[in-house]
Amino acid sequence: MANNKDAERYLANRQKEIDGAALYLALAEAEKQPQMAEVYKRLSASEGKHAAAWDRKLEELHVPIPPRKPTGRTRILIWLAKRFGPQFVLPTITGNEKADSMAYDGQADAEAREFSKDEKSHARLISMASNSSRGLPGGSVAQMEGRHRAGGGNALRAAVLGANDGLVSILSLVMGVAGATDSNSAVLIAGMAGLLAGAGSMALGEWLSVQSSRELYENQIKIEAEEIAESPEQEQEELALIYQSKGLPEERARELAAHMMADKGSILDTLAREELGIDPEELGGSAYEAAFTSFFLFAVGAIFPLFPFLFWSGNLAIYISLAVSGVGLFIIGAAITLMTGRGILFSGTRQVLVGIAAALLTFGIGRLIGVSLT
Repeated sequence: MANNKDAERYLANRQKEIDGAALYLALAEAEKQPQMAEVYKRLSASEGKHAAAWDRKLEELHVPIPPRKPTGRTRILIWLAKRFGPQFVLPTITGNEKADSMAYDGQADAEAREFSKDEKSHARLISMASNSSRGLPGGSVAQMEGRHRAGGGNALRAAVLGANDGLVSILSLVMGVAGATDSNSAVLIAGMAGLLAGAGSMALGEWLSVQSSRELYENQIKIEAEEIAESPEQEQEELALIYQSKGLPEERARELAAHMMADKGSILDTLAREELGIDPEELGGSAYEAAFTSFFLFAVGAIFPLFPFLFWSGNLAIYISLAVSGVGLFIIGAAITLMTGRGILFSGTRQVLVGIAAALLTFGIGRLIGVSLT
């Protein structure tokens, strides 16, 4: 019995390491910054060695070793990283790493105690990377100065929640109107109005958020340019501290900082990236692209409960709308597992139950209002 439990634990540990190795290798391939790509490669190699150690433990128990194959969840994260870049999935990976860093706590094996330290180190490293627009940040130095403010986000989380907002809000609206009236045209008019109003509001909010961030970044870079002109020695010292925080010896860090400060043409770009964690070429991305994406995601979610009323009417349209929305809610719940690590069935079912409960509540309220008006 003990051997069976150990084998299950070794297999679970091995799978975590296989997933980590595959994911970090994909990040290395997608990463444009050579230094960070090298970091990801080393992390991948470390996870691969851990997986090999669990292979040996399984061999000792004479347990058949399955092929090294990442889970479906990991394959989705790899696809997203290759399609949208490492920064798109880093916040999600950061949360997973923090959870995985404690997975070995309480396991008595010597390997588990050793790997626990490695995983905690990986979690800290990835957390640093996710707080920067590119690579490992020097943001801690900037925060000590008190003149700069950093911002961050989770594009994957925003995408999932944007579609969820559109689906749940329009489903509730449509069900409320359907409960109050038998008119398909009234349901469609209310649904389309809600879609346009909600998507427009989301788009405007996202545009203001990104545009404000761009203006903030521009101001931070302006401040940095003034500091370079007024106190280059202090900026050189800060740059040396940043390189030290990345692991360089103090003498080498000071030498590199002096070399970088001598390059007047690119020192502002260097300090913006290293100290502020800002890519001067992107400045947080396009406000218009962010607005369009938010509008699109909300609208995609809103279409699920709305389109059945284009083809059917009465109770049949209501049932089909609930069924189609249930499928959409399950898909969104499954997507949320990329961030939470929970089971797809649990997360998807929970999302369906919550969404349908909200729809039935508004349907009941609509029915009461419709009856009282009649």
